[in-house]
Amino acid sequence: MKHIGEIDPLVPGRPNPSEQEREHLSRARLQQQKEDGYQQLVELCLLGEYDAARQLANRNSRWGYQIVGGEVIERID
Repeated sequence: MKHIGEIDPLVPGRPNPSEQEREHLSRARLQQQKEDGYQQLVELCLLGEYDAARQLANRNSRWGYQIVGGEVIERID
């Protein structure tokens, strides 16, 4: 984030990223969500909240995980 003194009020808005940059940012964001989701699922399983973990995994199928026997495993479709 820029300090207020570094902002030029005459420059219009943010630069538009290219399609390739957008694609890269989208993949990076999805990967980060997947990693964060995995961490949440593991924590729920460590607490013994297997049903909550299973529900969370089902609601967020894009993460690609499922709960089997109280463990987080990668879903194979």
